[in-house]
Amino acid sequence: MNEVIRQLHERKSVRAFTEQEISEQEKRRILEAAIQAPSAGNQQLYTILDIKDPELKKRLAVTCDNQPFIAKAKMVLVFCADFQKWYDAFLETGCEPRHPGAGDLMLAVTDAAIAAQNAVVAAQSLGIGSCYIGDIMENCEMHRKLFALPDYVFPAVMLVFGYPTRQQMDRAKPQRADISHIVHENSYRRMDAQELRKMHEKNAGTKDYETWMRAFCERKYNSDFSREMSRSVEQYLKAFREKGE
Repeated sequence: MNEVIRQLHERKSVRAFTEQEISEQEKRRILEAAIQAPSAGNQQLYTILDIKDPELKKRLAVTCDNQPFIAKAKMVLVFCADFQKWYDAFLETGCEPRHPGAGDLMLAVTDAAIAAQNAVVAAQSLGIGSCYIGDIMENCEMHRKLFALPDYVFPAVMLVFGYPTRQQMDRAKPQRADISHIVHENSYRRMDAQELRKMHEKNAGTKDYETWMRAFCERKYNSDFSREMSRSVEQYLKAFREKGE
């Protein structure tokens, strides 16, 4: 196993950081790695917000589902799906562009996510931990105002970084599903109850599988933050579509 693949296997989310600062050189390397990511038509349909203001980080710790470790992170990056800059460039050069649609947004979100993962891999190679914060899409209206995002810019991905504590380094990485459940040959294969159980039951540990699954459903899928994230994104998409009509 080569070094890159080894680090991909070992990387896990880090939510507790030491006081060691991330140097400007290390940050630069992480950001430069991010913008080297594959991109649709080399458009780089994203803008990265480097959140340095401690008060803004504290605000995000609250708005992103009350997670205090966000405010303690040594580096916080928000990857915004951004079609605004291309739309503005089209207008500025005399083009007659259509309004961006849902497909353009999806493409930009993909670009932003790929760039974010490049940043994660680069950080891991430097011994710096990271954690994705999916809650950036929750309270979408609030976050768009907080960052002064124009119409065609969406806060798609948020990452926090820092050097992991010893406890975080020693903590076991959650087991991933077996490749046989994830990779389907040629076409989608809907799994039956037996295979679904086989795929998920390792996560239940010593708990009864049905009990664990019901608790997980309520804690994650049926949670207030999950419902709010869906509502918030749907509202943004509605406004996005209406502007294009």
